[in-house]
Amino acid sequence: MEQSATTQFELPADVIALVPMRNVVLFPHVLMPITVGRVKSIATIEHALQSKTPIGIVLQKDATVDNPGFDTLCSIGTIANVVRHIASEDGTHHAVCQGMERFQIEEIIEGYPFIAARIKRIKESTHIATQTEALTLQLRERAIEILSLLPGVPAELAHALQATRTPSHLADITASLLDTEISEKQMLLETIDIEERLQKVLQILTRRIEVLRLSQEIGERTKEQMEDRERKYLLREQLKAIQKELGEDGEDDQEIAQLDQAITDAGMPSDIETQARKELQRLQRMPSASSEYSMLHTYLEWMTELPWRLPEETPIDLNAARQILEADHFGLERIKQRIIEFLAVQKLKPQGRAPILCFVGPPGVGKTSLGQSIARALQRPFVRVSLGGVHDEAEMRGHRRTYVGAMPGNIVQSLRKAGARNCVMMLDEIDKMTASIQGDPSAALLEILDPEQNSTFRDNYLGVPFDLSRVIFIATANVIDNVPPPVRDRMEIIDLPGYTQEEKLQIALRYLVQRQSEANGLREDQCTLTPAALVSIIADYTREAGVRQFEREIGRVMRHAALRIAEDEQQQVHIDEAALDTILGAKKFEHELALHTDLPGVATGLAWTPVGGDILFIEATRVNGSGRLILTGQLGDVMKESAQAALTLIKARASDLNIPVSLFDGIDVHLHVPAGAIPKDGPSAGVAMFIALASLFTNRPVRHDVAMTGEISLRGLVLPVGGIKEKILAAQRAGLQTVLLPARNQKDLRDVPEATRTAMQFILLETADDAIQAALNSAGTQSSVPAFKLV
Repeated sequence: MEQSATTQFELPADVIALVPMRNVVLFPHVLMPITVGRVKSIATIEHALQSKTPIGIVLQKDATVDNPGFDTLCSIGTIANVVRHIASEDGTHHAVCQGMERFQIEEIIEGYPFIAARIKRIKESTHIATQTEALTLQLRERAIEILSLLPGVPAELAHALQATRTPSHLADITASLLDTEISEKQMLLETIDIEERLQKVLQILTRRIEVLRLSQEIGERTKEQMEDRERKYLLREQLKAIQKELGEDGEDDQEIAQLDQAITDAGMPSDIETQARKELQRLQRMPSASSEYSMLHTYLEWMTELPWRLPEETPIDLNAARQILEADHFGLERIKQRIIEFLAVQKLKPQGRAPILCFVGPPGVGKTSLGQSIARALQRPFVRVSLGGVHDEAEMRGHRRTYVGAMPGNIVQSLRKAGARNCVMMLDEIDKMTASIQGDPSAALLEILDPEQNSTFRDNYLGVPFDLSRVIFIATANVIDNVPPPVRDRMEIIDLPGYTQEEKLQIALRYLVQRQSEANGLREDQCTLTPAALVSIIADYTREAGVRQFEREIGRVMRHAALRIAEDEQQQVHIDEAALDTILGAKKFEHELALHTDLPGVATGLAWTPVGGDILFIEATRVNGSGRLILTGQLGDVMKESAQAALTLIKARASDLNIPVSLFDGIDVHLHVPAGAIPKDGPSAGVAMFIALASLFTNRPVRHDVAMTGEISLRGLVLPVGGIKEKILAAQRAGLQTVLLPARNQKDLRDVPEATRTAMQFILLETADDAIQAALNSAGTQSSVPAFKLV
């Protein structure tokens, strides 16, 4: 080391040479390198090396002052020994200083080539309190913790902190490690009290640890994101290279171009097209490997494949429509006339709001096929939406695109399938929808079926309005009572009650036999089914309002014929009534009239069911008891009340009917309706129950060829009921000749086919007395048809 020629000065014991520092604070017991370049600071270092005396390291208050004085220096500094010194070629000097103890400047001494000051050494207290020991322990733990968070810290430093036992030494060493403002370090240097200094260092240290932890977490997350981004970038580049080798590069751009052209060709309204192109721009900026890419691509495909543009409508030919309806359906004259009226309105006002027709009737009467005939007559696409079992509102309105596997609702899906915005859409089994925790799907139908609202129908998946006003909706149901009233209010109800035996025969001869022959691979001349055989199948092997089971039985016959022809037993098969027992087995149904004899206490009633009309027997008997009325047969509350009213009316009319009052004492009346496994309810069995009880107590048998229906009151009046056509057809199927009806139901006879009205007799009842006179035989006499009130 080269020595300077500076004159050696002898300084008093309380005077020391100073080195002002611009941004360095040296703590006692800390080894720190410093760099000096000012002349006086270099003179101080050279003096310390020559005289082997310590120097004073003190911080400047203002770092911009080149020649600091007493006022610009901090009052507290650190006495340090120069451990090592190096002079560089550029004139700066580097020294490694070891801090010894604190001092306080009292005054600046002039007359030296360096800054000299008279100082007062600051002695630290050697007393260690319990609080100080606790703070020291906590500070040591925090200091070691911060060293673990700092990168590149040598392990020896942690061992040195662990070995430092003096509280003041630990506080100063830890303070020198802090990455904090220079003013805070000077504040710690000027804190003389040990306990206070420990608390301040601990407070700053705790704050720095939280900052370092947060910074480390952010750094790790950023690193993970960068690594993931770099990995994805590398994979995409590799994928591009592979696609280029396979000649598949540019497919994404081609798909975008195809979607852009499809949006142009779709004919969307301007606002919806703007929305679609906005989504297309998002898709273009999105990487194809993204999970959202496929979802958005599917959405745009749906948007472009929907029939936004209204096609040119074909003029309606009413004569051709009549021919189509006559060719497809036999009977149903009133329904056909209503359909022709509907088509006539469509022809005169194509842009008008079409009413929503709802065909209501038992299974197998042709509700769905009527909708297909309407579509053929209009020359429009036909699409069927099955609503049976639908319990989620999203199945009608669609799912939102945020859900995995989201799809449009059934309505939008059917429109895409039909490919026309003016299609004929059949909402099948509208009465089979059920509400659940996912919502009520029938509530979604309110907007779909309302002509005032469906022009702006909004599917949750599409997110844009779609015009349904040009769609012709046709609904079907078995029981209209199961349809919510608000939905029912939006539709025009058209009843299809069922077919008579003659109508079924004509349907079989015109449609069913030919259809089943073709279905089983037979030509028309290979299998002949006689009309008598068809009548026998209708009467003895089926009991239904429609023709569905009837067609199945014809199919069984055709399969038998196909087997015989396939085995080369014969080339032509002729099947008559006698052959049915071999093919179809024993008769499944017999006329209930054959099973019924003239017995007191048994009356034949008529009932309505969702699959058509039916007959039921009301059986009454007396047993010893306490005057109770016993009801069996799974009767509903309304039917139980009818039975009670009938018994009360019998007791009230006991004298008119020549029934001794004593006959009601000490007995129980048991009234039973067979087929006990089937629930029954409704008021229309009141007349039959009254007649059964009157027959029981008067011992007069009921005519076995008479069926009856009607509600009864305590005044003896016969009140009207519903389902007259279905009940009369059921009576005809059962072989009954006479039907007793409430007089106020006479208007309903117009709905009964002419052939049935001609073949049967109808007696209109005003009061219960009319029913007794028409239904009960005199004791021991044969039944006879009354000669009054015949229709």
